[in-house]
Amino acid sequence: MKLVKGRMDESILVCVYYGPNGERLIQRGCKIAGMLDCPLYILTIDPLPFDELDAEKSDYITRWKQIAEQHGIEEFILKDNDKRPVAKVIAEVAREKHITQIILGQTAQSRWEQIAKGSIINSLLREIPFVDLHIVSVSRSLRDQEGLFDKGVRAYLVKEDNFYRLSFNHTKDVDYEGIFFKEQGTDFNNGVFKFMKDKETLQVVVTEDIVRELKNVRMTEPIDTNSNS
Repeated sequence: MKLVKGRMDESILVCVYYGPNGERLIQRGCKIAGMLDCPLYILTIDPLPFDELDAEKSDYITRWKQIAEQHGIEEFILKDNDKRPVAKVIAEVAREKHITQIILGQTAQSRWEQIAKGSIINSLLREIPFVDLHIVSVSRSLRDQEGLFDKGVRAYLVKEDNFYRLSFNHTKDVDYEGIFFKEQGTDFNNGVFKFMKDKETLQVVVTEDIVRELKNVRMTEPIDTNSNS
């Protein structure tokens, strides 16, 4: 009699970090979970609290949450404000969720970097030796991408006619309070304003101190999720 494998025999965890490779890792996880008919979890870790993340990082997290919802992923797990070693956090989640397979990206490392920083892979093998690791190669060019914005500063939006004006002074006329991320290499206040509206985090375009519409924008380019790479 053939033994039918139950859905909970396997459980997959995809570990993502900021950058375009995150969606590729999730895509790989979805394919494997689909073949095995098992739960899939997504994990990202940051030592900073979520409300202190810059526009690009928070945009990646928003995108990953959307992908999780679209693909019926079991749970998107954000471990923010967590300063423990990454391998410790991954191992903890793996135990809690009964993970049997972990997918993560491996950036190109020089021999010196491996000696100086050690290997997350080796740490995981010590922490959770009975979990299978899938290492997806990540090109150095992806890892070395630089941010496009300066460090965020506290700012405000004030309604004027049919647009909003950016201000750095709090007055009684302020409509929204948030963080302004100035685009690098410009003398004008061009960039992104991040704020809360109706319990939702929005990022809107600022052009020379003016916000024309409160329309949420992405600060990162999506990858082609139909790609086989």
